[in-house]
Amino acid sequence: MANGTFTDKANFIWTVADLIRDDFKRGKYQDVILPLTVLRRIDCVLEPTKEKVLSEYAKYKDKLKDLDPVLRKASGFAFYNTSKYNFERLLDDPNNIAKNLNAYINGFSENMREVIEKFDFRNTISKLSEANLLYLVIQRFTEIDLHPDKVDNHEMGTIFEELIRRFNEALDENPGEHFTPREVVNLMVKLLLAVENEALKVPQKVIKVADPACGTGGMLTIAKEEMLAINPKLNVYLYGQEVNPETFAVCKSDLYMKSADGRDAENIAFGSTLSHDAHVNERFDYQLANPPYGKEWKKDQQAVEAEAEKANGRFSAGTPRISDGQMLFLQHMLSHMSENGGRVAIVMNGSPLFTGDAGSGESEIRRWILENDWLEAIVALPEQLFYNTGIATYIWILSNHKEKKRAGKVQLIDATAFWKPMRKSLGDKRREMTVEDLERISTLYQDFKEGEHSKIFRNEDFGYRKITVERPLRLNFQASAERIERLKDQTAFANLAVSKKKEKKEKEKEEREGKKVQAEILEALGTLPKTLFKDRSLFEAELGKLDISLSAPLKKAVFAALSERDETAEICADKNGDPEADTDLRDTENVPLSETIAAFFEREVMPHVPDAWINLNVRDEKDGEVGKVGYEINFNRYFYEYQPPRDLEVIEAEIKTLEKEIMDMLKEVTE
Repeated sequence: MANGTFTDKANFIWTVADLIRDDFKRGKYQDVILPLTVLRRIDCVLEPTKEKVLSEYAKYKDKLKDLDPVLRKASGFAFYNTSKYNFERLLDDPNNIAKNLNAYINGFSENMREVIEKFDFRNTISKLSEANLLYLVIQRFTEIDLHPDKVDNHEMGTIFEELIRRFNEALDENPGEHFTPREVVNLMVKLLLAVENEALKVPQKVIKVADPACGTGGMLTIAKEEMLAINPKLNVYLYGQEVNPETFAVCKSDLYMKSADGRDAENIAFGSTLSHDAHVNERFDYQLANPPYGKEWKKDQQAVEAEAEKANGRFSAGTPRISDGQMLFLQHMLSHMSENGGRVAIVMNGSPLFTGDAGSGESEIRRWILENDWLEAIVALPEQLFYNTGIATYIWILSNHKEKKRAGKVQLIDATAFWKPMRKSLGDKRREMTVEDLERISTLYQDFKEGEHSKIFRNEDFGYRKITVERPLRLNFQASAERIERLKDQTAFANLAVSKKKEKKEKEKEEREGKKVQAEILEALGTLPKTLFKDRSLFEAELGKLDISLSAPLKKAVFAALSERDETAEICADKNGDPEADTDLRDTENVPLSETIAAFFEREVMPHVPDAWINLNVRDEKDGEVGKVGYEINFNRYFYEYQPPRDLEVIEAEIKTLEKEIMDMLKEVTE
């Protein structure tokens, strides 16, 4: 096909779906298209050195035990293929194309064959062959040249992500997985590199970059390109981990094509980062990630909770609710920051900003981050920026070596208005950020000043103590017929006539005795004065005069049945003579960490409920002080702008216009 945009190329590859739609369900399209896209790209890459590899293979296969170094050198890459086939030659023998395609795959070096096997492609080959489609599909792929000289790594990554987006969109699958638009990746890299780092200027300096949810590897490759643009003599090592086998294969195969030594590709691991950290002993200078939003981590629960119990485990700060693992990825990244200065950029939705009350896992993670002074900035991005979600997203920038001016502070940047509409939507992506938008955000970050789109806060401004406010229990008591009748609904009283015996005779006997006791209690209560008591101690004294024995549970049941709340009654006291708290009136208050509990209570609570007091038994588990410490970042509160309501005349005119339109429509229907 002729050269065109990445969309043209993606559309061409997608035409394979037209060939297979009668024999493959929509959910199986990617089983055909993704592996063949990868294979075709590899095929194009190896084609210029194909004959040289075959010549070297024939020359040394019986002479050398280890052919790998020789064949790598011949191919010019860290992988090679020793079969005589390529895509064009497969078409020369239509009757044996399945057999020959398998032989072609078997001819790859072990490292690349391991990648291809992640697609489970051999089963797909059989199905295509049985449906007489294999020749047509291979023929279609020979019509597109995917060599890096024609389709660079940046464009190929975009094509892969566009194809995967279409697969997910067609099936409405993987709602938490959102492939990151290139402008967002560029912004993340800009913000990571915005702080001057002398290490980036040192020739041959080793810089380690990681992405624990690397997908097709876009973030890693762009980060490396930007760093090498700063200093071409840097040694930038990439590390990643990916749980999805298809995207893992796409990422690893493309990284193999980027360098002769294949070092970066070897550092891409398959599996779940949360339950199996493939780079446990590594520390990284820079980390980027766009982890799944709102996806549960139940499969990783056992491993995560075990590590959370360790004193210095990756997740010891806290675990979020099982339905959303974003903050687990954030903790993982922070645990891997280089001791010489690590920087992190992570995209998350709004949930990690405020979800979870004081003492919850989410709040404790925010507390851990802010009290360690790792959070530098949070950037609110425009909505409708991602391919398969229109929700609000945020970039968090964190570091364990903050600039002096940022120490103890957090910058919030509102970039929600920095976008332009796309000429053509891609799924839910209807907006894009321009180069100018990215520069504007980067400038706001670097300037570190207050303004319309930038606010600066102290770390403690996001913290509070959640205190428990009690109010006294005030009850009146009366032995009226109506209240005595309510005693029958009390569990302790009703259970008197319920037997736990198994034998029928014993059971009936015990129930009869229980009903007799119930009748005696009801009769005795009926002899009490019908006076309305507003002091529990006086009513308790009258109750004590009765010739009945009440256990503690029964006595509690009697008090509950014969009492009603009464603001004019005396305060009920406990056995120590202290006021007893009314649990129905219990409330909480969030006291900012920047002020004392006493001052807050005096100003905000006492004027409204002068008989209230603070429950001193509710304390923070970590510092032991009164009230549970919590942290939240309510982004909208800090950038909220009041919009006055429109004039009534304007609203009334709109209503009249709508009424007229409705009447005109009804008139058309009736005529």
